[in-house]
Amino acid sequence: MTSNGIPLDSANVLSTSLECILYGFSVLMFMGTACALTYKCRIQDINRPIAVVVILLFIMSTAHIVVDILRAEEGLVMYRDTFPGGPAGFFGDITQKSYATKHALYLLQTLLADGVVIYRCFVVWQSVWVIIVPSLLWCGSVVTGVAANYFIAQASSSEVIFAKSLGQWITAFVVLTITTNFLSSGLLAYRIWVIDRDSSTIRATKSTMMPIVRVLMDAAVLYSATLVTTLICFLCSNNGETVLIDMAMPIMSIAFYMVLIRVAITRRTCSCLSTVLPGITSEMERGKLRPLQAHICQLTLKDSISSYEVWNEDRPSTCNAESPCKV
Repeated sequence: MTSNGIPLDSANVLSTSLECILYGFSVLMFMGTACALTYKCRIQDINRPIAVVVILLFIMSTAHIVVDILRAEEGLVMYRDTFPGGPAGFFGDITQKSYATKHALYLLQTLLADGVVIYRCFVVWQSVWVIIVPSLLWCGSVVTGVAANYFIAQASSSEVIFAKSLGQWITAFVVLTITTNFLSSGLLAYRIWVIDRDSSTIRATKSTMMPIVRVLMDAAVLYSATLVTTLICFLCSNNGETVLIDMAMPIMSIAFYMVLIRVAITRRTCSCLSTVLPGITSEMERGKLRPLQAHICQLTLKDSISSYEVWNEDRPSTCNAESPCKV
């Protein structure tokens, strides 16, 4: 099956350029996420699992762009005049080790990002039943992704990425990834919205969890739109899928970082929604009343987004403004 659309050498130059630009944004957001996770936190209070995921995403996206730059240098400079078919032939050869490497990195980062979204969904819902379908879809992504990379490693130099034996695995992988991401993100956003709606009647301030819901859906739509466009290009045997696949790597990181940064901002502003009863301050100053606060609700955010606990009983406030990590 032959490809169409933009020439492969031009597609790789364009994809590497756009990936570099998006990678620059992801580096800035990685720095912002690192600051958000460590701000006023002691080492033992840092959320280690999320920190590990953030670092792994950064490492894999960095490794991917390094492979792309080396691959561009090989195709456009090193083997420009010696490889059969020139640069276009080099970039179309799926037996190149750099080709298999970049797709393996894409597979690992996709599985990691989708796995984290499913884990968040489980933590928020506190139910295994809710994540059964997303988990099955994720397992399907593992199988189809590994199979696709295996066939790429075993392919001959005459095969193209759009060949039926290989294309069916790639198509299944992209479809499963889109479904997993959108379903998990939708369940997560819905649960947070329901909890926010139910707690609105007893909330002491105007603080709300809706900004987190919006950023969750924005991240899901951003990533899903990239994958849907990639799938369309792939089904049409268009070389534009090369550009979109390379762009998807930093977009995944950006989508993950933007959620963490938004949660960190909300965590600092909503970690303790408590209010002192009207008139109690003056009475306390005269010694007529003992200190008492109505602790309306407490936001608990573990692993970036976890649970929203609502208490409606009077109790002394335990919120510590100096320790924003412990929420």
